[in-house]
Amino acid sequence: MKDKILKSKKHIFRNIILTILGLTVVLLLFSFIRHRVLLEREKDILTPPGQMIDVDGHQMHVYSVGEGDKTLVLMAASGTVCPSLDFKNLYTGLGDDYRIVVVEKFGYGYSDIVNRPRDVAAILSDTRAALNGAGIDGPYILCPHSYSGLEALYWAQTYPDEVEAIIGLDMAFPEAYNYTKGGILVKPYYLAQHGLIDLGIGRFFPDSTFLPEGGFLSGKEEQIYIALVNRISNNIDVAMEASAAKESAALVDSGAKPDVPMLLFLSEKKLDGSNELWKNIAYDYADGLSSVVFVELDCGHYIHHYEAEHITEEIKAFLQDLD
Repeated sequence: MKDKILKSKKHIFRNIILTILGLTVVLLLFSFIRHRVLLEREKDILTPPGQMIDVDGHQMHVYSVGEGDKTLVLMAASGTVCPSLDFKNLYTGLGDDYRIVVVEKFGYGYSDIVNRPRDVAAILSDTRAALNGAGIDGPYILCPHSYSGLEALYWAQTYPDEVEAIIGLDMAFPEAYNYTKGGILVKPYYLAQHGLIDLGIGRFFPDSTFLPEGGFLSGKEEQIYIALVNRISNNIDVAMEASAAKESAALVDSGAKPDVPMLLFLSEKKLDGSNELWKNIAYDYADGLSSVVFVELDCGHYIHHYEAEHITEEIKAFLQDLD
């Protein structure tokens, strides 16, 4: 009798597991097909607003607004899906006085996904080629956010005549990558997330989960941003960039500190569980440099989402002092 009951329980348990697996497969298949249909529909709203520039046989998107005798290059953080929209808060306030340029790296925004090395040297080579192809000459005021601080520093180290100043939008410095995770699991981690996006799982979450904070995008722009999230988020290029972060930081750290005028905005970002560590690394890097101005902000890491007006005022004052 006990054997019969045990067999019956096993049979019921097996049926439950099979039912759950079957429903999961059906749900994933539904999600995948629905995702493909929506991807096709969304093509109509994904028209690049800027120039598409050929770089080594692939297309990079260069968006520019405004005119002026200074050219500011806004450089996005790692993983920022659409930099040309993410920086809208800033170029709206600065475009009346300066030429503002956003170069979308491979794997970002409207640019191609290329699946090739994404260390800081390769990224800089692409950025310079895109600017050259777009006919946008230096010298530049580099405005890096977060990870792209490494690219800005490497740019100033390698091509000092092209860099007039650096405006760090809570930019990263090489030492910060001593406190971040690396290794062989970084790339699979990103690709696993992209795999879920590619199955359409992201479409079951509210749009607000993925949109920039601050509500500065129009309704149409929000649709475009979400369409790009569901199309390219955490793709192979972003994964390769993240996996090369420590290597890129070491490369920048091996060079001399570029002694160019710097305006460095700092947020309340936590690093290794500490609010102060992130800031201290920036202050330590600036020690010994001749012209550095710090502005501390009481907000999150994407400072241009929260404090765009304040940042714009500080940038204008800083650039006036450069003249």
